[in-house]
Amino acid sequence: MNRIVVVGASAAGLAAVETLRREGYDGTLTLVGDEPHLPYDRPPLSKQFLAAEWDADRLPLRPAGDIAALGLDLRLGAAATGLDLTGRAVRLADGSEVPYDGLILATGVRPRRLPGEGAHVLRGLNDALTLRERLAPGRHLVVVGAGFLGAEAAAVAWRLGARVTLLEPAEVPLAHAVGVEVGRTLSRAHRERGVDLRCGVTVTEVTEAGVRLGDGEVVEADEVLVAIGSLPNTEWLADSGLTVGDGVVCDEYLEAAQGVYGAGDVARWHNPLFGTSMRIEHRTNAAEQGMAAARNLLAPEGREPFAPVPYFWSDQYDMKIQAYGFLRGHDEVAVVEGDVDERRFVAAYRTGGRVSGALAVGMPPRAIRRWRQMIAAGADWEEAVPAAA
Repeated sequence: MNRIVVVGASAAGLAAVETLRREGYDGTLTLVGDEPHLPYDRPPLSKQFLAAEWDADRLPLRPAGDIAALGLDLRLGAAATGLDLTGRAVRLADGSEVPYDGLILATGVRPRRLPGEGAHVLRGLNDALTLRERLAPGRHLVVVGAGFLGAEAAAVAWRLGARVTLLEPAEVPLAHAVGVEVGRTLSRAHRERGVDLRCGVTVTEVTEAGVRLGDGEVVEADEVLVAIGSLPNTEWLADSGLTVGDGVVCDEYLEAAQGVYGAGDVARWHNPLFGTSMRIEHRTNAAEQGMAAARNLLAPEGREPFAPVPYFWSDQYDMKIQAYGFLRGHDEVAVVEGDVDERRFVAAYRTGGRVSGALAVGMPPRAIRRWRQMIAAGADWEEAVPAAA
């Protein structure tokens, strides 16, 4: 294999190229990225960076010298526009083609948007810079979407002295992911601080004055942030012959086609640990998946299934939220340690007869770490939960 191309220069793509070099690959290695920046960390964009606690120079995932030492054919600011599976080449926006013998797709996601102009989104460095410049004491920010990203941004804006309105279509924010009781607990943190959290409302468009709701009401705002989820960046693969469905569809080895692997937010793969297809938009998963895709591409005869216990975290006000497992679609939630009202607790999640996830708020890492082991082992719910109580 003389030429490997990695499309996507964020956490997953960087992990892939570093792993390829670490595993001894010394051929031509091309890293394609649509942004002009070297790979940088995205989670701080809605936390430390938005709060102006960090400057941009703290965001790069590696120093420029470390990137240079990888000996990459670096194509930054060059979006991929097409893939020729038969000819084994990636087409770029500048009209060039990059041939490959092996390919890793790590093109990530982009924010969903609402009709209308002028709203902020929060995905890239430039997005965060623009919003940061607009946040100030007394400014009114409307955040559409009370998921983790919207909640984090609302918490930062409140801390900066802005007036915040948080609009959410669900009756309980995040209930689909973490359960009703936990969702209500996280919601109280907003309301206690004076954030105007409105649930069960639909936003139809962004207007010059703010946003318009489904009932016609206009909620006025100085700034609007739309945080209503994301879409995998797969349009450029539409005519490639790859299977695309809410992401690049891969098998348990992360392979999408012969010699083509997926990694990071864009990859939908079969996770054998949970027996289901999933697409995970979390920083830890992106890095682990980039490494796994690289190893499987280099050594197809010794491939290993990618079967992680997903992990994510969120910082909101004074709350540190950590979770392991696959919480969506759970059948039951049980608080197994601590006190929900005090926002210091661990909740376990059941899917079928097994422990499928655990979430901790305001607890030390060791409190949830043992639940990760139970999730990885497919522990029986009836045995695990009484033992923890």
